[in-house]
Amino acid sequence: MSNENAPDPVIDALQGYKTCDISDALLKLKHPHGGFLSGLTMYSPNYQDDSTKIVGRAFTVKYYPRSEEAAVNLEGHYIDQVAPGSVVFISAPQGTVNALYGGLMSCRAQYLGAAGTVVDGRVRDLREHRQLAYPVFARGTSTVSPQEKLRVGEVNCRVSLQSPEQLDTIISPGDYLIGDIDGVVCLPQALAEQVVALMPSRVAADERIMGALKNGGSFTNASKEHRAGTKSAEDL
Repeated sequence: MSNENAPDPVIDALQGYKTCDISDALLKLKHPHGGFLSGLTMYSPNYQDDSTKIVGRAFTVKYYPRSEEAAVNLEGHYIDQVAPGSVVFISAPQGTVNALYGGLMSCRAQYLGAAGTVVDGRVRDLREHRQLAYPVFARGTSTVSPQEKLRVGEVNCRVSLQSPEQLDTIISPGDYLIGDIDGVVCLPQALAEQVVALMPSRVAADERIMGALKNGGSFTNASKEHRAGTKSAEDL
């Protein structure tokens, strides 16, 4: 019988890396966009706080317009179902001006042990999120609640990122979500072990290049020496 509360070695490994490191590894595996989820900004515990990082498995929530039928698959409020260590990912219909997430939700999520929340849409109650020191990433803010126009239709379902340039990006329940000052990355479960195996040598190479640059070395020579011919997005 599996223990849902057992430590996740992938999460433990990812704690030591930046979102940029994870994207670089995903690009090496030819995963679209390097897993980057565009348009999402850290609003809490402070705006673009460079000391904040979240890592966890996705608990997905999908909102629908009230005018549309939805395959409701939940009892009670979704926030009461959040598992410890997870990252709540909330999906909004495109063009939504309503906030989908507020301070009461962060209070409950934090109590249940969630790592943070990513809202593919708008949030409100910024002061409350910040007073809780609970990590929240979102596309923007709003003052109006969702009740008038929207309702939760599904949880733990596949959702599409609501970004015009990345509508082909899917977040599935259990995928790894990593967020820091550079943005949010979705690491598919199926690629997690490969990414974890790739990163140590690649990050170590970058550290050696940085050392060479600080000592006056040229980027061209340092890159040739330590990256052995790697190129494109890695050359940053």
